Amino acid sequence: MSVYTTPSGEISVASLHRMKRDGRPIAAMTAYDASFGRLLDDAGMDVVLVGDSLGMVIQGRDTTLPVTIDDMIYHAKAVRRGVRRALLMVDMPFMSFATPEDALANAGRLMKEAGAQMVKLEGGAAQVATVRRLNECGIPVCAHLGLKPQSVHKIGGYRVQGRDESSARAMLEDALALEAAGADVVLLECVPRALAREIGSNLGVPVIGIGSGGDCDGQILVLHDAIGVTPRPPRFARDFLAATGGIAEAMESYVEAVRERRFPGVEQTIE
Repeated sequence: MSVYTTPSGEISVASLHRMKRDGRPIAAMTAYDASFGRLLDDAGMDVVLVGDSLGMVIQGRDTTLPVTIDDMIYHAKAVRRGVRRALLMVDMPFMSFATPEDALANAGRLMKEAGAQMVKLEGGAAQVATVRRLNECGIPVCAHLGLKPQSVHKIGGYRVQGRDESSARAMLEDALALEAAGADVVLLECVPRALAREIGSNLGVPVIGIGSGGDCDGQILVLHDAIGVTPRPPRFARDFLAATGGIAEAMESYVEAVRERRFPGVEQTIE
């Protein structure tokens, strides 16, 4: 049993908080079925995310917007059957958390029907009331800031966020407000490294990055980006399969690279 697991050997929310305090990087990856859930679990992943990215990498859609709560439950139930050790986080899809009560009903389904241990939702200060409501009901929450794929039409594409002083300050304030409301983890997507570092140093909860530099408390990638399946992967991704030749070995290599802070490297970092 690790000092970062429960007596039964599982990663919990408290485990992630201990990792931040101890400076131990958190390794996370997406999965969408039982086979990959088991593979990531065996590789030593701390968090497995059932992402609404399934709309693009599994369903072949252009955005994540068409994904439904029933889609998320179906895939999360499958991944749950493969995951025994890692913490299972599940995305709340577009419009499933439009109001705090909508969020509570749908997050409750993800917890009860699919076995989620944490839900992730996109949005800044506007989601404070929702995060507070979920927290009051004992539902762990990961708040997603920076590039928010569900807002792709609003922001005009998949672009780096927080480059100017005003938007950077607003993102930090959003992160602090969400933490105060009860968010257990904050995920930063496509944020300049300096801003991600500043947010992480100001928060007591773990900050997990994707395309946000190596100073975050942990890293996450979309599975398909990490094994070279995506036709045009984002610049912050690395094909771990190319160097290892096997998927299990690729995932172990990713976990090791995150733990040793060798990933992301300079070429995957937004300055």
